[in-house]
Amino acid sequence: MSGETKRVTLPNHRIPPGQTETKKWPVLHYGEVPRYAPGQWDFRCFGLVAEERRWSLAQLKALPQVELTSDIHCVTTWSRLDSRFRGVRVRDLLAGLTLRPEAQYVSIHADPGYTTNLPLADLITDDVLLATHAGGQPLGDEHGGPVRLVVPKLYFWKSAKWVRGFEFTDIDVPGFWEKAGYHMRGDPWREERYRDSETNAMQRMRAEAKKRGRA
Repeated sequence: MSGETKRVTLPNHRIPPGQTETKKWPVLHYGEVPRYAPGQWDFRCFGLVAEERRWSLAQLKALPQVELTSDIHCVTTWSRLDSRFRGVRVRDLLAGLTLRPEAQYVSIHADPGYTTNLPLADLITDDVLLATHAGGQPLGDEHGGPVRLVVPKLYFWKSAKWVRGFEFTDIDVPGFWEKAGYHMRGDPWREERYRDSETNAMQRMRAEAKKRGRA
């Protein structure tokens, strides 16, 4: 009998089906990277709220900060484990708002003219941030700086870069990629990538986003 020992690679149970781990943080987005002059950025909560609220970047950064480590998963099949983000918990930001009872969904507004959608319940869990830092450094422009949403439980297109506002609604309004055929929720563990077969429009947008992206 041979004394040779075979190395067995066990599956990483932190990586959802169809995903591959990467140590890099790939840069993928649709459209140009927006640029902000000092003092130009602000963040707004509106829609089904008792009173609209707005924060400047300085006001947002003055709120209590937390640092969380999360695994993130992109619909383009990469996963990055132990990603460190610092920012304001969305749940804490919304604590000062009075939402109307019928507010059950949120349209996420971001530059340049981007939207995505979430159930309110997914937005207010403990691990969801308005992140200003990643890996101990301020978010770079290409990764969504000065502020991006981080929703690690869902595919990362839901974690909108260059986020500028939450619109609270009573219906689940599809956003940019959802209108093109992406899943309305996007749970990586259920492989909720697309609603139905890919539309021609979605294929074109994905191809263009891939060409613009830099890994």
